[in-house]
Amino acid sequence: MDHYPMLLSQREREIAALVATAASNKEIARELGISIKTVKNTLTNVFVKTGARSRTELALLLVLRQAS
Repeated sequence: MDHYPMLLSQREREIAALVATAASNKEIARELGISIKTVKNTLTNVFVKTGARSRTELALLLVLRQAS
């Protein structure tokens, strides 16, 4: 799990970072100029790659990663 940022694409990292700010899928889509469906699909990939099972867990992983 320590190496997951290297496994994520730039877009996946952008979306994960916005999830950590508690942004909704709609807000993320608007911010990045992409569709909500793209946000959902990308988040599915992020969850698989990181092992996170929820948005909260993903945000926690990001916070812990930054702290280390």
